[in-house]
Amino acid sequence: MPTNKQRREAAQRHLQRQMERRAEQAQKRRRNLGMTLAAIAAVVVLGAVLLFTGVFTGDDDDATASADPTPTDTAAPTAAATASPAVPNPDGTVTCTYAPDTSGNPNLTDVGTPPSPEATPADGTSTLLMSTDQGDLTLTLDRAKAPCAAASFTYLAQQSFFDGSTCHRLVNQPSFGVLQCGDPTGTGSGGPSYKYAEEVTPETTYPRGTIAMAKTAAPGSTGSQFFLVFTDTQLPPDYTVVGTVDEAGLAVLEEVAAGGIEGVGPEGDGAPATPVNIETLSVVA
Repeated sequence: MPTNKQRREAAQRHLQRQMERRAEQAQKRRRNLGMTLAAIAAVVVLGAVLLFTGVFTGDDDDATASADPTPTDTAAPTAAATASPAVPNPDGTVTCTYAPDTSGNPNLTDVGTPPSPEATPADGTSTLLMSTDQGDLTLTLDRAKAPCAAASFTYLAQQSFFDGSTCHRLVNQPSFGVLQCGDPTGTGSGGPSYKYAEEVTPETTYPRGTIAMAKTAAPGSTGSQFFLVFTDTQLPPDYTVVGTVDEAGLAVLEEVAAGGIEGVGPEGDGAPATPVNIETLSVVA
């Protein structure tokens, strides 16, 4: 029979093995917990990155519900694959291509295309008056910087294309402040029945006072939607800068921004809580 000493030693060995197993199990639980937390953190970070870059938001989503505040025309992204960049002419004009939009988008309005695109002026400016129920904004379009966009914008204004439309989207963030307009349907996917190529350079920026053209994710997809920048805005150089808005107009934009965004917080985007309806947008000079 085992002696008392042997029994005590056996009990001590058994207790030691139990303690070792418990320590090993605790270590394993801590390791598994750490791996789970790391995985969750990775998913959260990835989700934030994808949300910011718009991967979760398709081009056909409603603009006011988009999680990506990028100024986007939400028409089908393949609408104008044949639109070509402007071609300089010997006389100082440029040739613009206004390609038919064949996407089948039901929110398009057929108003023809700008006249004489083969001889589009590429110098000087155009002045337009955007009269809204919140105040007047004077828009100066730069034909030298963006001749095709300026010609299209001016043409659409002459056709009363913008009259009676609403500015459907407001973004109000510390480094991203814009009011988006130019869709007669107010859905974020409307525009003319043509598209054209972007006029940008790697140095294109979007400081306060900029007027720039929205587009889909596809190249050559600029139409009628435009955004008015009231805060120095950080964007990739993908959107044609067509001109500037005056200080009185910026005051109107800032007052609209102060009114907040319908349905979301002040750091998001959506329809402005203070509606902005374009009564007329006309060429004055």
